[in-house]
Amino acid sequence: MATLTMLEQAPTPKPANRGAANYNDLTTETANAASEGLDTKSALEIARIINHEDAKIAAAVKKALPEIAIVIDTVARSLRDGGRLIYVGAGSSGRIASLDASECPPTYSTSPSQVQYIMAGGPKALASASDVNEDSPEIGQRDIARRRPTRKDIVIGVSASGRTPYVVGAVEYARARGAKTAAITCNLNTPLSDAADTTVITEVGAEVLSGSTRMKSASAQKMVLNMITTGAMTRLGYVYDNLMVNVHMKNAKLVERGIRVLMKVCDIDRETAIRTIKSAGKSIPIAVVMLKANVDKMEAVRRLTKSDGNVRLAIDDSRLEL
Repeated sequence: MATLTMLEQAPTPKPANRGAANYNDLTTETANAASEGLDTKSALEIARIINHEDAKIAAAVKKALPEIAIVIDTVARSLRDGGRLIYVGAGSSGRIASLDASECPPTYSTSPSQVQYIMAGGPKALASASDVNEDSPEIGQRDIARRRPTRKDIVIGVSASGRTPYVVGAVEYARARGAKTAAITCNLNTPLSDAADTTVITEVGAEVLSGSTRMKSASAQKMVLNMITTGAMTRLGYVYDNLMVNVHMKNAKLVERGIRVLMKVCDIDRETAIRTIKSAGKSIPIAVVMLKANVDKMEAVRRLTKSDGNVRLAIDDSRLEL
Protein backbone atom coordinates (compact mmCIF):
# COMPACT_ATOMS: atom_id res chain seq x y z
CA MET A 1 0.00 0.00 0.00
CA ALA A 2 1.36 3.40 -0.96
CA THR A 3 2.31 5.68 1.91
CA LEU A 4 -0.04 8.64 2.33
CA THR A 5 1.42 12.12 2.22
CA MET A 6 0.89 14.43 5.17
CA LEU A 7 -1.63 16.38 3.09
CA GLU A 8 -3.64 13.23 2.41
CA GLN A 9 -3.53 12.25 6.07
CA ALA A 10 -4.71 15.65 7.31
CA PRO A 11 -8.38 15.79 8.32
CA THR A 12 -10.71 17.57 5.92
CA PRO A 13 -11.82 20.89 7.47
CA LYS A 14 -15.47 20.95 8.42
CA PRO A 15 -17.54 23.69 6.75
CA ALA A 16 -18.80 24.88 10.12
CA ASN A 17 -15.26 25.29 11.45
CA ARG A 18 -14.74 29.05 11.34
CA GLY A 19 -11.11 28.62 12.32
CA ALA A 20 -10.34 26.95 9.01
CA ALA A 21 -11.10 30.03 6.91
CA ASN A 22 -8.82 31.13 4.07
CA TYR A 23 -5.36 31.87 5.47
CA ASN A 24 -4.47 33.76 2.29
CA ASP A 25 -6.56 36.65 3.62
CA LEU A 26 -4.27 37.11 6.64
CA THR A 27 -1.62 39.83 6.63
CA THR A 28 0.67 37.55 8.64
CA GLU A 29 0.64 35.08 5.74
CA THR A 30 1.32 37.49 2.89
CA ALA A 31 4.69 38.04 1.21
CA ASN A 32 6.80 40.93 2.45
CA ALA A 33 8.18 43.17 -0.31
CA ALA A 34 10.92 44.41 2.03
CA SER A 35 12.50 40.97 2.18
CA GLU A 36 12.26 39.93 -1.46
CA GLY A 37 15.41 38.10 -2.57
CA LEU A 38 16.27 37.35 1.07
CA ASP A 39 18.23 34.24 0.07
CA THR A 40 20.59 36.35 -2.06
CA LYS A 41 21.51 38.77 0.74
CA SER A 42 24.61 38.87 2.92
CA ALA A 43 24.37 38.11 6.62
CA LEU A 44 24.50 41.82 7.46
CA GLU A 45 21.79 42.65 4.91
CA ILE A 46 19.54 39.91 6.34
CA ALA A 47 20.08 41.25 9.85
CA ARG A 48 19.28 44.80 8.71
CA ILE A 49 16.06 43.72 6.99
CA ILE A 50 14.88 41.81 10.06
CA ASN A 51 15.84 44.68 12.35
CA HIS A 52 13.98 47.18 10.15
CA GLU A 53 10.83 45.07 10.29
CA ASP A 54 11.17 44.45 14.03
CA ALA A 55 11.19 48.21 14.58
CA LYS A 56 7.49 48.20 13.62
CA ILE A 57 6.43 45.92 16.49
CA ALA A 58 6.28 48.45 19.33
CA ALA A 59 4.15 50.81 17.24
CA ALA A 60 1.68 48.00 16.52
CA VAL A 61 1.46 47.16 20.22
CA LYS A 62 0.99 50.85 21.11
CA LYS A 63 -2.22 50.97 19.07
CA ALA A 64 -3.64 48.15 21.20
CA LEU A 65 -2.87 49.73 24.60
CA PRO A 66 -6.53 50.54 25.49
CA GLU A 67 -7.52 46.88 25.00
CA ILE A 68 -4.41 45.68 26.83
CA ALA A 69 -5.39 47.87 29.80
CA ILE A 70 -8.85 46.28 29.88
CA VAL A 71 -7.28 42.82 29.99
CA ILE A 72 -4.84 43.88 32.72
CA ASP A 73 -7.69 44.98 34.99
CA THR A 74 -9.73 41.87 34.18
CA VAL A 75 -6.81 39.60 35.07
CA ALA A 76 -6.19 41.53 38.30
CA ARG A 77 -9.85 41.22 39.31
CA SER A 78 -9.90 37.51 38.53
CA LEU A 79 -6.78 36.79 40.57
CA ARG A 80 -7.99 38.99 43.44
CA ASP A 81 -11.28 37.04 43.53
CA GLY A 82 -9.49 33.71 43.70
CA GLY A 83 -9.76 32.95 40.00
CA ARG A 84 -7.10 32.00 37.47
CA LEU A 85 -5.51 33.31 34.32
CA ILE A 86 -5.41 30.46 31.80
CA TYR A 87 -3.61 30.93 28.50
CA VAL A 88 -4.48 28.74 25.53
CA GLY A 89 -2.24 28.55 22.48
CA ALA A 90 -0.63 26.42 19.80
CA GLY A 91 2.76 26.47 18.12
CA SER A 92 4.86 29.60 18.70
CA SER A 93 1.94 31.42 20.33
CA GLY A 94 1.48 28.60 22.82
CA ARG A 95 5.18 28.58 23.64
CA ILE A 96 5.17 32.32 24.29
CA ALA A 97 2.15 31.88 26.58
CA SER A 98 3.77 29.00 28.45
CA LEU A 99 6.88 31.11 29.04
CA ASP A 100 4.86 33.97 30.51
CA ALA A 101 2.91 31.63 32.78
CA SER A 102 6.02 29.82 34.01
CA GLU A 103 7.81 33.07 34.90
CA CYS A 104 5.08 34.40 37.21
CA PRO A 105 5.84 32.21 40.27
CA PRO A 106 9.56 33.11 40.53
CA THR A 107 8.89 36.79 39.80
CA TYR A 108 5.83 37.39 42.00
CA SER A 109 5.70 34.33 44.29
CA THR A 110 2.32 33.41 42.83
CA SER A 111 1.10 29.83 42.95
CA PRO A 112 1.58 27.89 39.69
CA SER A 113 -2.19 27.34 39.72
CA GLN A 114 -2.91 31.08 39.46
CA VAL A 115 -1.39 31.59 36.00
CA GLN A 116 -1.62 28.50 33.81
CA TYR A 117 -1.19 27.57 30.17
CA ILE A 118 -2.75 25.00 27.88
CA MET A 119 -0.73 24.01 24.83
CA ALA A 120 -2.10 22.19 21.80
CA GLY A 121 -0.42 18.79 21.93
CA GLY A 122 0.40 19.08 25.62
CA PRO A 123 3.73 19.94 27.29
CA LYS A 124 5.65 17.76 24.83
CA ALA A 125 4.61 20.18 22.06
CA LEU A 126 6.76 22.86 23.68
CA ALA A 127 9.80 21.16 22.18
CA SER A 128 8.31 19.46 19.14
CA ALA A 129 5.53 20.30 16.68
CA SER A 130 2.05 18.86 17.19
CA ASP A 131 0.30 20.48 14.27
CA VAL A 132 -2.70 18.16 13.90
CA ASN A 133 -4.08 19.14 17.33
CA GLU A 134 -4.17 22.78 16.19
CA ASP A 135 -6.89 21.93 13.67
CA SER A 136 -9.32 20.49 16.21
CA PRO A 137 -11.70 22.79 18.11
CA GLU A 138 -13.02 19.69 19.87
CA ILE A 139 -9.61 18.93 21.38
CA GLY A 140 -9.34 22.56 22.48
CA GLN A 141 -12.72 22.30 24.17
CA ARG A 142 -11.72 19.03 25.83
CA ASP A 143 -8.45 20.43 27.15
CA ILE A 144 -9.98 23.58 28.64
CA ALA A 145 -12.89 21.54 30.07
CA ARG A 146 -10.35 19.62 32.15
CA ARG A 147 -9.49 22.88 33.93
CA ARG A 148 -13.16 23.48 34.80
CA PRO A 149 -13.27 27.22 33.96
CA THR A 150 -15.68 29.34 36.02
CA ARG A 151 -16.85 32.95 36.09
CA LYS A 152 -13.94 33.77 38.41
CA ASP A 153 -11.40 32.86 35.72
CA ILE A 154 -10.11 34.62 32.62
CA VAL A 155 -9.10 32.52 29.64
CA ILE A 156 -6.85 34.17 27.05
CA GLY A 157 -6.49 32.66 23.59
CA VAL A 158 -3.18 33.45 21.91
CA SER A 159 -3.05 32.97 18.13
CA ALA A 160 -1.17 35.07 15.58
CA SER A 161 -3.64 34.16 12.82
CA GLY A 162 -6.67 34.44 15.09
CA ARG A 163 -8.05 31.36 13.35
CA THR A 164 -6.40 28.42 15.11
CA PRO A 165 -9.37 26.05 15.60
CA TYR A 166 -7.93 24.56 18.81
CA VAL A 167 -7.70 28.00 20.45
CA VAL A 168 -11.05 29.21 19.12
CA GLY A 169 -12.77 26.10 20.44
CA ALA A 170 -11.21 26.48 23.89
CA VAL A 171 -12.15 30.15 24.21
CA GLU A 172 -15.72 29.53 23.03
CA TYR A 173 -16.09 26.76 25.63
CA ALA A 174 -14.68 28.91 28.45
CA ARG A 175 -16.95 31.83 27.58
CA ALA A 176 -19.99 29.56 27.51
CA ARG A 177 -19.10 28.46 31.05
CA GLY A 178 -19.08 32.06 32.27
CA ALA A 179 -15.33 32.72 32.27
CA LYS A 180 -14.04 36.09 31.11
CA THR A 181 -12.21 35.72 27.81
CA ALA A 182 -9.67 37.63 25.75
CA ALA A 183 -7.91 37.12 22.43
CA ILE A 184 -4.35 38.08 21.50
CA THR A 185 -3.95 38.09 17.73
CA CYS A 186 -2.20 39.86 14.85
CA ASN A 187 -5.05 39.99 12.34
CA LEU A 188 -8.36 41.82 12.08
CA ASN A 189 -11.81 40.24 11.93
CA THR A 190 -10.98 36.71 13.04
CA PRO A 191 -12.98 33.87 14.60
CA LEU A 192 -10.95 34.21 17.80
CA SER A 193 -11.97 37.85 18.09
CA ASP A 194 -15.60 36.81 17.68
CA ALA A 195 -15.20 34.20 20.42
CA ALA A 196 -13.67 36.51 23.05
CA ASP A 197 -14.99 39.34 25.22
CA THR A 198 -11.94 41.52 24.55
CA THR A 199 -9.48 41.37 21.67
CA VAL A 200 -5.94 42.73 21.55
CA ILE A 201 -4.85 43.07 17.91
CA THR A 202 -1.25 43.89 17.04
CA GLU A 203 -1.07 44.35 13.28
CA VAL A 204 2.62 43.75 12.66
CA GLY A 205 2.07 43.01 8.96
CA ALA A 206 3.85 40.50 6.74
CA GLU A 207 6.75 38.55 8.18
CA VAL A 208 10.28 38.76 6.77
CA LEU A 209 10.00 35.02 6.19
CA SER A 210 6.49 34.71 4.79
CA GLY A 211 4.14 33.07 7.28
CA SER A 212 6.83 32.60 9.97
CA THR A 213 4.83 34.02 12.84
CA ARG A 214 7.52 33.10 15.35
CA MET A 215 9.13 36.37 14.25
CA LYS A 216 7.28 39.73 14.46
CA SER A 217 3.98 38.20 15.53
CA ALA A 218 5.52 36.22 18.38
CA SER A 219 7.59 39.22 19.49
CA ALA A 220 4.42 41.32 19.65
CA GLN A 221 2.65 38.60 21.63
CA LYS A 222 5.56 38.40 24.07
CA MET A 223 5.36 42.16 24.62
CA VAL A 224 1.60 42.03 25.19
CA LEU A 225 1.72 39.11 27.62
CA ASN A 226 4.55 40.81 29.54
CA MET A 227 2.33 43.88 29.86
CA ILE A 228 -0.68 41.86 30.98
CA THR A 229 0.95 39.91 33.81
CA THR A 230 3.27 42.74 34.90
CA GLY A 231 0.34 45.16 34.88
CA ALA A 232 -1.98 42.80 36.73
CA MET A 233 0.57 41.92 39.41
CA THR A 234 1.34 45.61 39.88
CA ARG A 235 -2.37 46.40 40.23
CA LEU A 236 -2.58 43.65 42.86
CA GLY A 237 0.17 45.33 44.89
CA TYR A 238 2.83 42.69 44.33
CA VAL A 239 5.09 45.50 43.11
CA TYR A 240 6.15 48.41 45.32
CA ASP A 241 7.26 51.48 43.41
CA ASN A 242 8.90 49.70 40.45
CA LEU A 243 10.51 46.93 42.49
CA MET A 244 9.76 43.22 42.74
CA VAL A 245 8.88 43.11 46.43
CA ASN A 246 7.23 39.72 45.96
CA VAL A 247 10.40 38.14 44.58
CA HIS A 248 10.73 34.47 45.52
CA MET A 249 14.24 33.96 46.87
CA LYS A 250 15.00 30.45 45.65
CA ASN A 251 18.54 30.91 44.37
CA ALA A 252 21.58 33.09 45.02
CA LYS A 253 20.65 35.65 42.38
CA LEU A 254 17.13 36.11 43.74
CA VAL A 255 18.36 36.25 47.35
CA GLU A 256 20.70 39.06 46.36
CA ARG A 257 17.88 40.81 44.49
CA GLY A 258 15.67 40.58 47.57
CA ILE A 259 18.35 42.14 49.73
CA ARG A 260 18.85 45.01 47.28
CA VAL A 261 15.08 45.58 47.01
CA LEU A 262 14.71 45.87 50.78
CA MET A 263 17.73 48.18 51.04
CA LYS A 264 16.30 50.51 48.41
CA VAL A 265 12.67 50.49 49.57
CA CYS A 266 13.51 51.07 53.22
CA ASP A 267 16.76 53.03 52.78
CA ILE A 268 18.75 50.72 55.07
CA ASP A 269 22.19 49.14 55.04
CA ARG A 270 22.89 45.59 53.92
CA GLU A 271 23.29 44.13 57.41
CA THR A 272 19.94 45.52 58.54
CA ALA A 273 18.30 44.16 55.38
CA ILE A 274 19.71 40.66 55.90
CA ARG A 275 18.74 40.65 59.58
CA THR A 276 15.18 41.80 58.81
CA ILE A 277 14.72 39.26 56.01
CA LYS A 278 15.70 36.47 58.40
CA SER A 279 13.28 37.69 61.09
CA ALA A 280 10.56 37.97 58.41
CA GLY A 281 10.92 34.30 57.48
CA LYS A 282 12.70 35.21 54.24
CA SER A 283 9.64 37.08 52.98
CA ILE A 284 10.39 40.43 51.36
CA PRO A 285 6.77 41.71 51.60
CA ILE A 286 6.70 40.97 55.33
CA ALA A 287 10.11 42.59 55.79
CA VAL A 288 9.02 45.71 53.88
CA VAL A 289 5.85 46.12 55.96
CA MET A 290 7.75 45.51 59.20
CA LEU A 291 10.21 48.29 58.44
CA LYS A 292 7.96 50.80 56.64
CA ALA A 293 5.12 50.50 59.16
CA ASN A 294 7.38 49.88 62.16
CA VAL A 295 5.51 46.74 63.22
CA ASP A 296 6.51 43.22 64.21
CA LYS A 297 6.24 40.16 61.99
CA MET A 298 2.85 39.06 63.31
CA GLU A 299 1.30 42.45 62.61
CA ALA A 300 2.91 42.61 59.16
CA VAL A 301 1.43 39.21 58.30
CA ARG A 302 -2.00 40.35 59.55
CA ARG A 303 -1.89 43.45 57.40
CA LEU A 304 -0.76 41.58 54.29
CA THR A 305 -3.50 39.01 54.80
CA LYS A 306 -6.07 41.79 55.16
CA SER A 307 -4.79 43.55 52.02
CA ASP A 308 -4.67 40.36 49.92
CA GLY A 309 -0.92 40.75 49.61
CA ASN A 310 -0.97 44.40 48.53
CA VAL A 311 2.22 45.75 50.09
CA ARG A 312 1.41 49.47 49.82
CA LEU A 313 -2.02 49.00 51.40
CA ALA A 314 -0.53 46.84 54.16
CA ILE A 315 1.94 49.60 55.04
CA ASP A 316 -0.84 52.18 55.33
CA ASP A 317 -3.24 50.15 57.43
CA SER A 318 -5.75 53.02 57.62
CA ARG A 319 -6.51 52.61 53.91
CA LEU A 320 -7.66 49.04 54.52
CA GLU A 321 -10.65 50.36 56.45
CA LEU A 322 -11.92 52.39 53.48
